[in-house]
Amino acid sequence: MIVLTGGAGFIGSCFLEKLNSMNRSDILVVDHLGEGNKWKNLVGKIFLNYIHKTEFRNRLKTGFYGKEIEAIIHFGACSSTTEKNADYLLDNNFAYSVELAEFAIANEIRFIYASSAATYGSGENGYSDNEFDMLRPLNIYGFSKHLFDLWVINKGYDKIFTGLKFFNVFGPNEYHKGDMASMVYKSFCQVKKKGKVQLFKSNNPDFKDGEQKRDFVYVKDCNEIIWEILNKPDFAGIYNLGTGVARTWNDLANAVFSAMKLKQNIEYIELPESIKNQYQNFTQADMTKLKATGLKAEFRSLEESIKDYIDNHLSK
Repeated sequence: MIVLTGGAGFIGSCFLEKLNSMNRSDILVVDHLGEGNKWKNLVGKIFLNYIHKTEFRNRLKTGFYGKEIEAIIHFGACSSTTEKNADYLLDNNFAYSVELAEFAIANEIRFIYASSAATYGSGENGYSDNEFDMLRPLNIYGFSKHLFDLWVINKGYDKIFTGLKFFNVFGPNEYHKGDMASMVYKSFCQVKKKGKVQLFKSNNPDFKDGEQKRDFVYVKDCNEIIWEILNKPDFAGIYNLGTGVARTWNDLANAVFSAMKLKQNIEYIELPESIKNQYQNFTQADMTKLKATGLKAEFRSLEESIKDYIDNHLSK
């Protein structure tokens, strides 16, 4: 049995679909559905059972589960970069992860977990996944992820576990994420509603409006890599998961208009004060370490990915 935390979330539900496509249905989905539409991400998926995150944590402590679990894929977390409740984030993203990791160690279970490019902060120390001590996250979300990475390394568990530092992932099943949905999704919705895309003006003289760069990666490409990792029992370490190519917000908007067969119409708006001090103007995954493992890591271009997303998902 595979335990998939965050199995109803964006990346988790997409990987659940990948598992199903590879004839795996012996999956325990762990999540917190709340009052939104996240439950819809489970429709049409095949899995053994669903359990609320809190109940699952309680059962771990009582020894309810044991060696029947083959692997824990831990994608469950609060991914809001604007969340201010530090106690909540440290419990949900750090303490919960520690509990799962210690359970995995005690029961000799494979453990794969989601970290984040938010751990790199403004990128002043680069984006190498060989560097951890010098990283300075810009928000409590990034810090909660960084704290767990450091815990794994300090325990020596990076020789056993696999951590994935996701960059700007976009794709199907992110519809419930609200403000945290990708700019691809937001752009499509803006064009349908207003006929234009709104991008933030630059707050840095080194970047023109819309020319800030991010490493955008399609969730379907991530799925292929995660699946390959799952099937390599000895694969371990903490790795970046991005394309290794930074693209501008203007590139993204233009790709959306192109996929929708519409003329470009971009409006630049002021960057909100609430995020000015934690805004990343540039991210680009250093993929050297992952590629050196021999793992097959292939990525579609931003334009190809956006076209697939719009044609096969958003338009439907």
